[in-house]
Amino acid sequence: MELGRLDHVNVRTANLENMVSWYERMLGMESGDRPNFPFPGAWMYVGDQAAVHLIGVDGEPGAGSEGLLKLEHFAFQAKGFTDMVARLDAAGERYQVNAVPGAPIVQINIWDPDGNHIHIDFATAEVPAEYIGKR
Repeated sequence: MELGRLDHVNVRTANLENMVSWYERMLGMESGDRPNFPFPGAWMYVGDQAAVHLIGVDGEPGAGSEGLLKLEHFAFQAKGFTDMVARLDAAGERYQVNAVPGAPIVQINIWDPDGNHIHIDFATAEVPAEYIGKR
């Protein structure tokens, strides 16, 4: 067997409409085609890839089919660091900017409306020095 790239992340939420709106506004994703499953949800696309599958649930979304979820974060690579910071600042979103020790990567750490941790990775070369360590 040989693994390929990660296909998508599945996120349970009791706050489906707000989550769809947030992923559109903050990450520039688009809600798109999704199979006609017998439960609510939305597939959030990056280009032609449905990268985040949102599943609407009643009650506590933090418990998955195998008990409490253990996923700490998921991440995307991106370009356009200053545009992303401007978008987050304009929306009043909380974020942290951190350089990855020993790697040419700077992360913007953000949290969706349900508190899921996401980091967006940028090449260090495109990040102005004053942003490193900003909270």
